[in-house]
Amino acid sequence: MYLQKTLTLSTMIKSFVTGAAVIAVSALAPLSATAGPFVNVENNGSYVDGFQGSVTDIHLGYEGGEGAYGFYAQGGFALVDDTDDVNAELSGKVGGSLTVADSGFSLYGELSGITTDSDPVFGTKVGAKYNF
Repeated sequence: MYLQKTLTLSTMIKSFVTGAAVIAVSALAPLSATAGPFVNVENNGSYVDGFQGSVTDIHLGYEGGEGAYGFYAQGGFALVDDTDDVNAELSGKVGGSLTVADSGFSLYGELSGITTDSDPVFGTKVGAKYNF
């Protein structure tokens, strides 16, 4: 099947380097660790009367915390598919959480950013979670 997306040499090289880094970190990071380095690959798609586009984050990060507090920071490439083209951008996220005693209730927040052709774009996420 013919690939209908345009991939530049720069995008392919960045994807290769990112893939190599993901494999290296995966091999070096202990599987049972709750704090330390991690790899996160995430796709977010948009559909309104059909496919509008997607962003796939390929990030290396670090998470940690103590007691009720947790944090993480991650960054890397974002492959932006706007249905006409696939572009590589830089993106990152920082976030944290707070668990309220032994109640099963926690609060969390995140700040994210991505480069664009003009100005960077930033986003936030806040929420609450209850574990039964």
